[in-house]
Amino acid sequence: MEKKKVTVPLVCHGHSRPVVDLFYSPITPDGFFLISASKDSSPMLRNGETGDWIGTFEGHKGAIWSSCLDTKALHAASASADFSAKLWDALTGDELHSFEHKHIVRACAFSDDTHFLLTGGIEKILRIFDLNRLDEEPRQVDNSPGSIRTVAWLHSDQMILSSCTDTNGVRLWDLRSGKIVQTLETKSPVTSAEVSQDGRYITTADGSTVKFWDANHFGLVKSYDMPCNVESASLEPKHGNKFIAGGEDMWVHVFDFHTGEELGCNKGHHGPVHCVRFSPGGGSFASGSEDGTIRIWQTIPVTHDESDLLGSEPSGKVKAVADEVARKIESGLHIGGEGKTGDTDKATDA
Repeated sequence: MEKKKVTVPLVCHGHSRPVVDLFYSPITPDGFFLISASKDSSPMLRNGETGDWIGTFEGHKGAIWSSCLDTKALHAASASADFSAKLWDALTGDELHSFEHKHIVRACAFSDDTHFLLTGGIEKILRIFDLNRLDEEPRQVDNSPGSIRTVAWLHSDQMILSSCTDTNGVRLWDLRSGKIVQTLETKSPVTSAEVSQDGRYITTADGSTVKFWDANHFGLVKSYDMPCNVESASLEPKHGNKFIAGGEDMWVHVFDFHTGEELGCNKGHHGPVHCVRFSPGGGSFASGSEDGTIRIWQTIPVTHDESDLLGSEPSGKVKAVADEVARKIESGLHIGGEGKTGDTDKATDA
């Protein structure tokens, strides 16, 4: 008999509006963490492994388009439609500083050395704030050809990349000269740009295409056509042998990096997927959607086999929980409740 399998994610509730950006911290002595940006104006911090809610950063008055953590997960930053970017204490949730802008801020990123915060937005200006001198005016890098959508640091903070909302391609800026030194050409505006954990690749999503670029020589390594328009893509960080992509079809697709073959398709969101990211160890990945939820999927998924209902013994508590959740999913019930850390049906309410 053919086995029917249902992939069971951890479902994280709490946001009241669409989730538009996700960011994992590196692995720290306290574990790793996940911060989410939502149009509800309140970034949320979670345990990256369990999805447990840790806290909500309160103070913005507009949609949050981007949020991030520094390398030690001690500070958080957020970029908002209220014309500001804010710096937060990630341990207490306190607002440490508000960096005022003249228009909507769409993207933010900490430098690897944690000393600087990079922002970009509708103004077409990249700003670099010195976090050791919060009241000083930022360094400005002008001449972006369009409204800035994404930003990232690379090459030991010597270069930055940015993509635009309405202009194709990714631009690479040398901070020593403040000028564009390379443009990665795409056929559509780039909605997601990720520098791989080992610094080897830049992963971009544009239209219905996911591309991988050499982060040192900037040549195109691989390009794959997707089954639909995708808004975000992420490369598995440990082995680099698979990648994920999510977009308008509401599914999170898993592909082989070397061949482009689709390895899996994770269904569960009830709206377009705006953002996907692998956890720093590669053991799971998260997706954020128009439906306001975050779902955390295991790279080796916990599944429910139809044969288990026919008398085979479940293997331990986790398997029993997975079976229970799978039955609820198949019967159309909503999964809720507090749950315990590590439970497969964990649904976090903030």
